[in-house]
Amino acid sequence: MTNQKQQKIPQHKQHNQGLPVWLTGFAIPFVQLILAFGLASLLVLAIGQSPLDVMTVLVRGAFNLDTGLPSTLYNATSLIFTGLAVVVAFHAGLFNIGGEGQAYFAGLGVTLACLAFGHVLPAPLMFIVAIIGALVFGGAYGFIPGVLQAKRGAHVVVTTIMLNYIVFAFMNYAMRFWLSKSEGSTDSANFAESSVLPRLADMMPFLGFSDTPLNFSFFLALLTAGYVWWLIWRSRLGYEIRVVGQNPQAAVYAGISVSKTVISTMVISGALAGLMAVNVVYGAQGRLSLSFTSGIGFMGIAVALMGRNHPVGVVLSALLFGALAQGGSEMQFELPDISPEFNVVIQGLIIFFVAALDGLIRKPIEGWYRNMQGAK
Repeated sequence: MTNQKQQKIPQHKQHNQGLPVWLTGFAIPFVQLILAFGLASLLVLAIGQSPLDVMTVLVRGAFNLDTGLPSTLYNATSLIFTGLAVVVAFHAGLFNIGGEGQAYFAGLGVTLACLAFGHVLPAPLMFIVAIIGALVFGGAYGFIPGVLQAKRGAHVVVTTIMLNYIVFAFMNYAMRFWLSKSEGSTDSANFAESSVLPRLADMMPFLGFSDTPLNFSFFLALLTAGYVWWLIWRSRLGYEIRVVGQNPQAAVYAGISVSKTVISTMVISGALAGLMAVNVVYGAQGRLSLSFTSGIGFMGIAVALMGRNHPVGVVLSALLFGALAQGGSEMQFELPDISPEFNVVIQGLIIFFVAALDGLIRKPIEGWYRNMQGAK
């Protein structure tokens, strides 16, 4: 049993009691999005551009059936994995910000598996082996801060930050001395072509997608979201996770091992983040590249916040951020007067309204709803 204080992650439980899901899960986030895009529109006007033109390019770039939609879904796939990793930890009262390092380290697991077995296993079996490699390496990273939190009281935020830097340095070393395909290269050797699943454009040509990185990992992400929902709200471990997150003392009185639950949660969280490597390293690149995570692990925190720590919300939030990333890329070509960083500004505004100003926006709307119900 552990006697350390558990981190308190806002779950809005005190506000959500008696409130419908459509209000807390959809209406309030929608208002926050409107405010974020409204402020972004004012910034566009301030630099002499048309907000309507910018939004048109963003939407068309993100959802055109040729390259936009499949690229959006590809971006969203990685965000779903890292967002779900944050969600699982949140429900245990833990703040896992090691998703970037966990996904990065899992990339090593995927690479070792593919280089070792890629020449002898067909693509469907290699896909399963790559998943196992990602889960093992991502979970191994999560195990370390979980044990340190449970046994020594070392804060998960601190330990995951420290481990991120250790993983980044170790991956640089591994690439330089073990995996690099040539001296000075930042890429590993390519995986055997026969071991890599075809991209979705080749597997399902009737969809009309161009040759984008979208691959079968998208369906794996949706299945994983369903698994996380079952885990948190339908399994015994999920019940223990929620009890530990809401009241560790009550968990002890209920006979729940807080230490065991914390460690298990961090292992699962790290494993989920590690699945991002299956999408990028195995499904898209067919090799390991340094810095392939590109900040997606950290963006998973924003995805989880926007998704209200619910798997369905994470999927929708990941689609939004994936669309912004793809639409922003298109905007650079069609609207060269708009800085490429403007897309980051929009993402920052969304996070600002969803996280920093959440209570300021949420409380008036919830108060209005309660007043309306009381007047009936």
